[in-house]
Amino acid sequence: MRLIFLGVPGAGKSTQGAALSSQWQIPHISIDDICRQAIAKETSFGLKVKPYIERGDVVPDDFLLNIIRQRLNHASAQQGWILDGFPGNLSQAKLLDQLLLEIQAKNHNASSKQLYDQVFSFYVPIDVLLPRLLQQSRLDDTRDNIYKRIEIYHEHSASLIQYYRQQNCLTMINGDRSVEIVTQFLQDSFAKSYLTANKKNLTAGKISIKSGKNILSA
Repeated sequence: MRLIFLGVPGAGKSTQGAALSSQWQIPHISIDDICRQAIAKETSFGLKVKPYIERGDVVPDDFLLNIIRQRLNHASAQQGWILDGFPGNLSQAKLLDQLLLEIQAKNHNASSKQLYDQVFSFYVPIDVLLPRLLQQSRLDDTRDNIYKRIEIYHEHSASLIQYYRQQNCLTMINGDRSVEIVTQFLQDSFAKSYLTANKKNLTAGKISIKSGKNILSA
């Protein structure tokens, strides 16, 4: 399973990504976490992105794409992944598609039509979102940077959401609910989408659902 989580900072993407990663045993690739860890360790990547993160600016596409390429090509990601926080705009979405096509070709799966199984877009009312972010203790979460990051996301979100909606793979998620309810909604939504897309294989007995775990196996 290959999932993309979109949404404004603080919408709950990382919380859900970590929960489903643990349950489904696939890597949760969080761009925010990768950047923060690299900055803390003072890696070459961390030194490159630190000025952008501190200002609340968008990190250049090529910086992010290189690190995503490494993570998606890692052995741990061959059975699936959850990509959290990328793409953040239409240009990045198209770059990601190109990257996934390259990976498919490399793995001799060029005949596969589907680059990812589902895209979830998280939304939270602004009056709920701001207190969440202000309570977090993060390098880049000054009040000004919080507003800037929200503005940047909303500036690009409409075209990004439309892009995935046109591909019939987008599901909107209300992040203003309990963690447990959102997790269950994600599980149910993915299961329904996956079974619909693989109805023929399911009927033929090539795909099964592991009882009681909401995990699909081929």
